[in-house]
Amino acid sequence: MFREEQEALNAIEEKARELWRYLDVVAKKERIAELEAEIADPDFWNDSDKAQEKLRERTNLQKPVEAIEALTQQIEDLKVLIELGEESDDEDTRREVSEALPAMERELRKLEMARMLSGPHDHRNAIFSINAGAGGTEAQDWADMLLRMYLRFCERKGWKTEITDYQDGEEAGIKGATFTVEGDYAYGFLRAEMGIHRLVRISPFDSNARRHTSFSSIFVFPELDDDVEIEINEKDLKVDTYRASGAGGQHVNKTDSAIRITHIPSGIIVACQNERSQHKNRAMAMKQLKARLFEMEMRKKEEEASDIAGEKKEIGWGSQIRSYVLHPYRMVKDHRTNFEMGNTDAVLDGDLEGFIEAFLLSRS
Repeated sequence: MFREEQEALNAIEEKARELWRYLDVVAKKERIAELEAEIADPDFWNDSDKAQEKLRERTNLQKPVEAIEALTQQIEDLKVLIELGEESDDEDTRREVSEALPAMERELRKLEMARMLSGPHDHRNAIFSINAGAGGTEAQDWADMLLRMYLRFCERKGWKTEITDYQDGEEAGIKGATFTVEGDYAYGFLRAEMGIHRLVRISPFDSNARRHTSFSSIFVFPELDDDVEIEINEKDLKVDTYRASGAGGQHVNKTDSAIRITHIPSGIIVACQNERSQHKNRAMAMKQLKARLFEMEMRKKEEEASDIAGEKKEIGWGSQIRSYVLHPYRMVKDHRTNFEMGNTDAVLDGDLEGFIEAFLLSRS
């Protein structure tokens, strides 16, 4: 009577065992015990920033451990329920088991996502940068559309965002924008979006209503803590002060405190203009520079390890990771995974979970 349900439960149990091993639950529990001993120390709060980082680490470790333990207990409870149902040949018990299985499969899916977000920096906050590419005003409008899309996605995830740099377009949209994202595994999720994004549509700026193709690029960096050492020589920096541009109160403060820092050896340029204090803007710009230098070094090591030439792609034809086609048909397709959605309005309103999950699964 319960053969199908038993087979489904066995499959869930096998996957749960694999996840238990892959997540290294025993090691995580040992680390949690170490952290709890540190937290119990009377001097724990002497260094507030370090204390907050320890608490975040404990939370990030506890979530998957508690989830896999809860799922394991649910599996054992359902085994008992199936045994009782088989003995009594009870249809109500069979219905209860059938209803419980999909919920367990959804929980298993969440845990598989946690497995995919097991990189050393996936748990960190993120610094997210959008830059308009080929296509002039069209591309600048497209960059603005992307900014809205990603802010909506972050809102859906319950993450906190703050725009730190915002450069108006010449006629419409934006030349570029940078914002910080604070939330669980923000970098782990958002790194899936790094690359060039292509838009095809009838141009609202073309009086002849012709079809145009536009490009914008996305860069994502992990927000680093002070304990991550990145050596930056002050002599290698060119620091400029300027008056903030953009939408004023909505995005940035219209003061002369905006800071632009150029790292001469790498050519990296970062800017911050959302704070009224020049000192705070400089501190945030330095945090961005540190993150970008760190990401550049990580990428270099990955390329060396896999013997891949680190060719920087032009923001234009043939290098996009995803296409958003609004004419002559409506479709958003990721070229890395072939995942696609026909509801373009939902995607542009921040419905990106399917694309990100497909990318993470392909990499795992």
